[in-house]
Amino acid sequence: MPTYDYQCQSKKCGKKFTVFLSLSDYEKGKVACPKCKSKRVKQLPAIFIANTSRKS
Repeated sequence: MPTYDYQCQSKKCGKKFTVFLSLSDYEKGKVACPKCKSKRVKQLPAIFIANTSRKS
């Protein structure tokens, strides 16, 4: 399952958190902050690193 990084946009919270979501759940867009339960969250850019074998 893919992971998605979010940050709460609530003025009092601001918690950064990671969520494991299936693609269908991600498309629904119903993510809430685990600390304050606010639905005002912003997805953060993800870092993607691909490891490949190098043939000489």
